[in-house]
Amino acid sequence: MLQLKAGDDLALNELILRWQTPLVAFIYRYIGSEADSLDLAQETFVRVYQSRMSYKPSAKFSTWLFTIASNLCRNAIRWRDRHPTVAATTTDRAGEPYDLLETTASGERSPADNAAHNDLACAVREHVQALPHDLKTAVLLFEYEDLSHQEIAAVLGCSVKAVETRLHRARKLLHDSLTRWKIN
Repeated sequence: MLQLKAGDDLALNELILRWQTPLVAFIYRYIGSEADSLDLAQETFVRVYQSRMSYKPSAKFSTWLFTIASNLCRNAIRWRDRHPTVAATTTDRAGEPYDLLETTASGERSPADNAAHNDLACAVREHVQALPHDLKTAVLLFEYEDLSHQEIAAVLGCSVKAVETRLHRARKLLHDSLTRWKIN
């Protein structure tokens, strides 16, 4: 990022190569749409380039990057809520989710176990999607992007204690809403 700020525009290519996959995965988990996640990742890198001169290396680059992406996700959800759309076709991808959240199921499971696992994964995705912005962002950054509480606090603009509280609240909400999926 410092190279990009210094005028080396090709450094953006290196940033994209390094951060595109985790960024798209984070946005996909937040938004739930493959196409939108690719568009928002691209918009995030556009914003990185546009803001290159104001970048201050006081925190990790990933914190700054995920802050931009988180804000774009929040705006996209707000826009989508204000502008509902109707699908042009009767078939959608809801039945066949593109899954960046997990690896493919192992061949050791029975078809019934695979179906139950896929149902659980879909239920978790849906319930995470339903969380409020701050809780959802904290969960996604902590569980899937392996950011520390301090880094998440920087992204969300809150204290480390607030991040801990948000993670606790999110886990409680998810636990309560997913009780039917409890495995004994």
